[in-house]
Amino acid sequence: MHRHGYKGRKFGRERDQRNALMVGLTRSLFVYGSITTTVEKAKDLRPIAEKIISKARKGDLANRRAVIAAVRDIQVGNNLVDVIAPVITRDSGYLRIVKLDEARVGDNADMARIEFVDLDAVKKALEKSEAAEEVAEEKKPAAKTPAKKPAKADEKEDK
Repeated sequence: MHRHGYKGRKFGRERDQRNALMVGLTRSLFVYGSITTTVEKAKDLRPIAEKIISKARKGDLANRRAVIAAVRDIQVGNNLVDVIAPVITRDSGYLRIVKLDEARVGDNADMARIEFVDLDAVKKALEKSEAAEEVAEEKKPAAKTPAKKPAKADEKEDK
């Protein structure tokens, strides 16, 4: 059978499992700024993540919702739109794949690191946002716990 027109790799997984894998890798990439994975997964991840970043750079409500739907996490989506996207100055080509010298121990798979081209700026922005979140949590007033009701005395013991 011919291979023409078949796009993407299967990774030995069903379609929903492949989609979940790509969503998980994308989310990790946006949380940490760079991740280490196999070369093949990195090559499949890059176009998906770059399309999401392009939507995040537009920053309007519809694209914000599309980003959140794509990464399936509200905090990561908002962080991408509010913190990471404004730092990126490029029009395209936001990610790079760097092949690593070592292979994975278990199956000798070629490994690669996928990262933002402007990794230093993205890391600084992520650190600033984490520091801001920590400060906001410290300033948040402690939630009042409801007072405990006194235990009712057993009527049989009183009589």
